[in-house]
Amino acid sequence: MSATTEAAEMAAQSNGAPGKVTEQVDTVVIRFCGDSGDGMQLVGTQFTNVSAAFGNDVSTLPDFPAEIRAPAGSLAGVSGYQLCFSKNDIYTPGDEVDTLVAMNPAALKTNVGDLKRGGTLIVNEDEFDRSNLQKAHYESNPLAEGNALHAYRVHKVPMTRLTRDSVDGLGLSVREADRCKNFFALGLVYWLYDRDRKPTEDWITSKFSKNPSVAEANLRALRAGYNYGFSTESFTVHYEVSKAKLPPGKYRKITGNEALAMAMAVAARISNQTLFFGGYPITPASDILHELSSLKNFGVRTFQAEDEIAAITSIIGASFGGALAVTASSGPGIALKGEGIGLGVMTELPMVIINVQRGGPSTGLPTKTEQSDLFLSMFGRNGDCPMPLIAAQSPGDCFTMMFEALRIAVEFMTPVFLLTDGYIANGAEPWKIPEISSLQPIPVRHPTGPNGANGEYLPYLRDDRLVRPWAIPGTPGLEHRIGGLEKANISGNVAYDPENHERMTHIRRQKVENIAAAIPQQTVNGPDSGDLLVVSWGGTYGAVWTAVEQCQKQGLSVAHTHIRYINPFPSNLGDILSRYKRVLVPELNTGQLRFILRGKYLVNAEGYNKIQGKPFLVSELVSKIEQTLKS
Repeated sequence: MSATTEAAEMAAQSNGAPGKVTEQVDTVVIRFCGDSGDGMQLVGTQFTNVSAAFGNDVSTLPDFPAEIRAPAGSLAGVSGYQLCFSKNDIYTPGDEVDTLVAMNPAALKTNVGDLKRGGTLIVNEDEFDRSNLQKAHYESNPLAEGNALHAYRVHKVPMTRLTRDSVDGLGLSVREADRCKNFFALGLVYWLYDRDRKPTEDWITSKFSKNPSVAEANLRALRAGYNYGFSTESFTVHYEVSKAKLPPGKYRKITGNEALAMAMAVAARISNQTLFFGGYPITPASDILHELSSLKNFGVRTFQAEDEIAAITSIIGASFGGALAVTASSGPGIALKGEGIGLGVMTELPMVIINVQRGGPSTGLPTKTEQSDLFLSMFGRNGDCPMPLIAAQSPGDCFTMMFEALRIAVEFMTPVFLLTDGYIANGAEPWKIPEISSLQPIPVRHPTGPNGANGEYLPYLRDDRLVRPWAIPGTPGLEHRIGGLEKANISGNVAYDPENHERMTHIRRQKVENIAAAIPQQTVNGPDSGDLLVVSWGGTYGAVWTAVEQCQKQGLSVAHTHIRYINPFPSNLGDILSRYKRVLVPELNTGQLRFILRGKYLVNAEGYNKIQGKPFLVSELVSKIEQTLKS
């Protein structure tokens, strides 16, 4: 026996799998995909939770159909969940897939193109019957053709049959038994990547505590999948990914929508204020309302409105009453809120409007990501109607930027737009739970008496930053008019004279511009000057920074700056842009930030645009950077 073979045997035996080798890898990308009823989101989430709890850095990309229930087995009904976990810092869910789990022919057809050459393909061969092949538009069975999948390591597993065998004797119907096959697949992949199945077993026991037979069935299926990987001769290698070297602290897995909801509740609690959230369900923003509705014990008040107009006007009323007021929607809903948002600007009341961007226009791509609402958020209201605009860069960053949105709204008495997108909203990453002592309360001040020289209350008497006071209705002596008609300067009375309207328009604009002095300066990753600056915003952060970092390691003269404060921009942004020969702005739209930068700074910014409902691949960006520097 050679030394190499002997070492492999010892490694395998140490893992309790005779004849099987454990291989160390740094980073793995897995995608579970199947019919929308196959539970792919559930098992992907479980694998993410287990990997995050183990200590890996994790980034995820859920992908599900827009239809509530697309036809079973159809290409349109495929649901997927991709996750990347690593021993190193990662910022994206990965480009090429290392392991693809396809539960039916449609899942295989729509996803196999993303599997890297030599990657592992696990298919449920029981579902490759004539009916399912026809639904997926296969003329013949790709599992039976010698060359169809020759580029991959294919494992044909009879998951449906093995799942039914594992739950036999529990009295389940065939349909109920088949619903457990997602846990069989999860158990198999747990074995393949040396994951601990105990947290998932505990979750199953708790989740189905009121239905013991279902709990037992799912537990059996999970263990059967794990044992299949252990015992079958098909899998001769399994893999181990070590813990990541994350900064010390307590971590949890968090999605962008979860982070937004948590930040609202925490901000209100430490500021000793009431939080009011008024929203109307719309994908992919609905989970914010769902999350907040479960936090009533923290004093959170939620209101599911009958439509988008009611949602925005409800938070105007809540803000007028002194609450921290927030609403959330996506592109179509933001359009409907437009007049109400203008009312918030005219009355100069603090509130936050969250725009979780999706593909558009109209109802567009409800479950896909895009950055095409920047123009809508910046300009999409009648009249000169300026608003602060900030954007989160990752799921965890949603917590920080939600605090910032509330701070800016209250500190400057203005509605604030906070932009995320479908990728950030549904994606997940490990998040270091902050110490409460490190979080700053929102400084809320309400006047308690008149502010006029003659003992009257002047609602539009401003401080040196042009911020008006926030009076609570019912406070004696602070009675004042409020509404959508133009305000007379200082008194707030209705005024139609032309000079006053022009003066008030400039005041509202300048108040927003003054925010630039209260936000951080823009920073650059890389050289302070050079051949190329790549500018990103929103959810493109991870892919753009990873691509720039790879190019920097090649010795290319390229730097990266990521903009989180868009209106106003940080005061030093213009100077940064001027120090580079060329500026490249990758966006998931037709070039909206590029348009704004060119107009404001007269910089000859170039665009790189993708409008497919999918985030950038790192490889796409690396190629574009290289081409730009060569041209």
